[in-house]
Amino acid sequence: MPARSLHVDTACSGTVPAAFLKVKDAADYLGLSPHTLYVWRHRRQGPPSFRMGCRGRVMYRLEALDAWVREQEQADSRSNPALDPVSATPQRRADYSATA
Repeated sequence: MPARSLHVDTACSGTVPAAFLKVKDAADYLGLSPHTLYVWRHRRQGPPSFRMGCRGRVMYRLEALDAWVREQEQADSRSNPALDPVSATPQRRADYSATA
């Protein structure tokens, strides 16, 4: 992913390290809308998130976002040759006539 300038701050606890991203910054980093991340969080999908600080803001760890992207790449057959259905060994149907 291209490097992006990231800064996160909260009024109640000062500056938060760039390793933690608010929803808007995480959405920008992933190229998604903040609404998509809110919906995924509500459905317990998408990258892992947590609440942090005195206001309980939803936050994402930068390293968790990168790990989640890698998981998505590995789960996609276009990025993972081991999952390519064209290269899979054909399966044979069971011979049901022998059990009848």
